Amino acid sequence: MDELAEGFEEHRAHLTRVAYRMLGSSGEAEDAVQEAWIRLSRSDSGGVTNLGGWLTTVVARVCLDELRARQARNAEHVVEPVIEFEEGPEEEAMLADSVGLALLVVLDTLTPAERLAFVLHDMFAVPFDEIAGILDRTPDAARQLASRGRRRVRGAAPSSDADAARQRELVNAFLAASRAGDFEALVAVLHPDVVFRLRGRYVRPVTTEGADEVARTVLRRGRPFARFARPALVNGQPGFVVGRGRRPFSVVAFTVVDDRIASVDIIARPKLRG
Repeated sequence: MDELAEGFEEHRAHLTRVAYRMLGSSGEAEDAVQEAWIRLSRSDSGGVTNLGGWLTTVVARVCLDELRARQARNAEHVVEPVIEFEEGPEEEAMLADSVGLALLVVLDTLTPAERLAFVLHDMFAVPFDEIAGILDRTPDAARQLASRGRRRVRGAAPSSDADAARQRELVNAFLAASRAGDFEALVAVLHPDVVFRLRGRYVRPVTTEGADEVARTVLRRGRPFARFARPALVNGQPGFVVGRGRRPFSVVAFTVVDDRIASVDIIARPKLRG
């Protein structure tokens, strides 16, 4: 059992990344990984030749079941961002590594099968033959699911192309303009095709596009709260939280493209660990 536990721990970080991208919740990701350990400890693992692949398959199936259950009960799901202040623990940085909040928000619009195929193939290079087995589909069908997911994600969730220091400069300029109510300064840091998305529990989803319209939306809805904002890393990228203490009113994440802010994603009343 000690040898089995050691083998599992070697793969825990990878499994947690897979589960978080599948579910968008660190708590649910940890539950999925724990379920994989329970199944491993109760199984005859003597015939397992690729422990990492076996565990990834189990975690993927657990996550798929959860995504399908959400869909069946039409459950409202709000992405659970990973927040790091200066004292943020290293394991949270690991969890948020390379997955922006904008991407997780867009992934929530995919079907469970599309999300699994896209996440496993495009993010973790799992072959379509293996994905097909998890979904009980043919490899060609799995490839089509990943392709549909890719088309829906592309453009809707761009990746930041600026370094962290420049991203922080733009985020700080955004916040300063918001606090001052300076429309022109706000437009100056926004990409012409910027997308503003507001999601959260107990709020009606809002999506706004275009620099002028996004600036108006930010000043109308966000200026009263801007004075409560403080810098943080949101899923590994510069952003800020709005509120007092450890339970913020909202979390704000940014994507920077061509030296301008290309997306502003706000999670209202976020569910955080701790």
